[in-house]
Amino acid sequence: MIVEDEVRLAEALADGLKAEGFETDLAHDGLDGLFKAREGQYSLILLDLNLPQMSGLQVCTRLRESGIQTPILMLTARDGDAIELQGLELGADDFVTKPFSYAILVARIRTLLRRGSERVAEILRVSDLELDTHTKAARRGSVAIPLTAREYALLSLFMHRPDEVHSKQTLLDAVWGFDHEGDYNVVEVYIRYLREKIDRPFDRKSLVTLRGVGYRLDSSV
Repeated sequence: MIVEDEVRLAEALADGLKAEGFETDLAHDGLDGLFKAREGQYSLILLDLNLPQMSGLQVCTRLRESGIQTPILMLTARDGDAIELQGLELGADDFVTKPFSYAILVARIRTLLRRGSERVAEILRVSDLELDTHTKAARRGSVAIPLTAREYALLSLFMHRPDEVHSKQTLLDAVWGFDHEGDYNVVEVYIRYLREKIDRPFDRKSLVTLRGVGYRLDSSV
């Protein structure tokens, strides 16, 4: 996916990458890019740093907080170590500074795709609950647990930081985005969905509510 607000550049990149054998989707602002990246299945995200609605760094942060590990190659007009270091710390995989050589860009893309295909999937474990961050498959013991994309993102956040209390606002920002116009009810609904899948069939109560504070995943259950 290409997230670039300069429409002519985005379309030129899409045309060039199609000629190289890639299938591409386009987004022209950060919010649209974040939505598509969360809902779709992409091998790589080409992400501009300076975007309307939400910056590339914010998009990168939200994706990583949601447990999405798709390789991110950032495009930036800024030339400096500080911004690149910040991006890498937030989860970007590589940077290309504008103006760039198209041949170099394609080479960087292919390198990240090879690296991504060689990644060893991270298996998160909390008690006998497991989550594969590559296949997005969950199981408790030997029983497979099917998850929707939102349920996966929510469970991934809990399993990356078990026993930590997460407020409804934190969960809403991380999984639905800070621009979400709904209220906290959507968080409560998805907490209930998760409990119906990871706890109730196994007679567990691992997803704990702390009234007025938030939720946590109890690693001792």
